[in-house]
Amino acid sequence: MNAKYTRTAIGLHWLIFLAISGTFALGVYMHELPLSPDKLKLYSWHKWAGVSIFTLVLIRLAWRITHPAPPLPAHMPPLQRKAAQGAHWALYGLMFAIPLTGWLMSSAKGFQTVWFGVIPLPDLLAKDKALGDALAEVHEALNFTLLGLVILHAAAALKHHFIDRDTVLTRMLPGRHAPRSQSS
Repeated sequence: MNAKYTRTAIGLHWLIFLAISGTFALGVYMHELPLSPDKLKLYSWHKWAGVSIFTLVLIRLAWRITHPAPPLPAHMPPLQRKAAQGAHWALYGLMFAIPLTGWLMSSAKGFQTVWFGVIPLPDLLAKDKALGDALAEVHEALNFTLLGLVILHAAAALKHHFIDRDTVLTRMLPGRHAPRSQSS
């Protein structure tokens, strides 16, 4: 069995990471701006990115289901294996739920999402200010939960690389990498 993710999985992983990082930063930046044409333009860009990320996540999930992840190192304790699997599925769930809550929030606030200013997406909810405000809170909380989980995910990968000296990190890096031995 291949000890490395496929090029497609690696490409989608890093593309989605970059897209989420940029969209998160944009969301934090635009949140406190006063209402202006620039703020509305940034919100449109944020929503376009969210729809694009949602689409990429669906593609990535389909790829993952049809192309299983390489096996975890044999030395990993069962509890760590379960934690790793749970964290990965939580990441997928959040990457799915965050754009969905953003779309629901926009619908409830009465602002249709128009992907790249060209493709109007259907409103998923009727206009309801209270629900829109509640969904804004959920959207924000999910984003900060994702941030925490991504930090934990990166810390675990670095721990595997520098302390455990296994291939958990390198199997998701682009390019060819020789396996690291546990004794080196």
